Amino acid sequence: MNILEQTFWGNTVQAWLVAAGIALASMVALEILKRIIVLRLSAFAKTTATDIDDLIADLLSRIRFGTLLTVSVYVAALSLRLPAPVLGILRTILFIVLLLQGAVWGNGIISYWVNRTVKSKLSQDAASATTLAALGFLGKMTLWTVVLLLALDNLGVNITALVAGLGVGGIAVALALQNILGDLFASLSIVLDKPFVIGDFIIVDNYLGTVEHIGLKTTRVRSLSGEQVIFSNNDLLKSRVRNFKRMSERRILFTVGVTYQTPHAKLAAIPATIRSVIEAQRNTRFDRSHFKEYGDSALIFETVYYATNPDYNMYMDIQQKVNLELYRRFEAEKIEFAYPTRTLFLQNQSPSARPKRKRL
Repeated sequence: MNILEQTFWGNTVQAWLVAAGIALASMVALEILKRIIVLRLSAFAKTTATDIDDLIADLLSRIRFGTLLTVSVYVAALSLRLPAPVLGILRTILFIVLLLQGAVWGNGIISYWVNRTVKSKLSQDAASATTLAALGFLGKMTLWTVVLLLALDNLGVNITALVAGLGVGGIAVALALQNILGDLFASLSIVLDKPFVIGDFIIVDNYLGTVEHIGLKTTRVRSLSGEQVIFSNNDLLKSRVRNFKRMSERRILFTVGVTYQTPHAKLAAIPATIRSVIEAQRNTRFDRSHFKEYGDSALIFETVYYATNPDYNMYMDIQQKVNLELYRRFEAEKIEFAYPTRTLFLQNQSPSARPKRKRL
């Protein structure tokens, strides 16, 4: 009897050799095809500005040797007469290997997103980049946890009790770490919504300063007096944050008081004088100037204008020039600035009107 015609596990030696040849040929063909596609796609990606083709080339390069081998063996097994339980085992193995390969691809997609986002934010917001890297790690951990559960389920393990146990344990952990988890999700909200970034000058309640660090749990602000103020991310988002860095222009209101002895004609000319002084300054936009009210010791003029550059130092430079020029013009017009004064009127009485003293 020819050795090729001998039967092992329901198939002749020739059938086994043919299956081995199919597996080897499939393996070689798939590996060569993978390398050709990756090389050509990588070369093409260098000539384009988009990153999508780079991502596709990277994902193809992540196809594992074990994946190609498993697919080749399964294709070869289809040419054999195998018992149904054996084919079922091969299908399970193929599914698990493809599931792991999908996890590798998902891991690559997460890494691509994180690296791309971090690269774009690193020069502007290093803390957000760090937070995104940490969130990327959490995403990968979640992905591999799901893959592990699906693999165990396909291996016949009852994962219902396992998932239930993890759920109860997760609830207990979440209750124990609710403050930390709240800060973590608040950090994610800050990163995605961007109410402020590093370098912004913010005011939170009675605290003000420049944002120095945005972490997973806390945000650190350097106050004007020099100390570092640390906010919990969760508490920070519950507060009303005033971001002065986002200011497009600065509204300025100031008042000037002149004495009651100022003549009417000069009083009427003061708003126009103030307007001309403000409009003579660069980076300003005049709004209004009015004789507002009669004060206790002054006639009050209220003026509003805008500094088109929100920089605080520039605003103070403009206001200083306005004050000096107003002082010069009022001095030239002999208009006196008012200051708190009190006038005491004395009335002389004749000796006869004075009360007489009685002797006892």
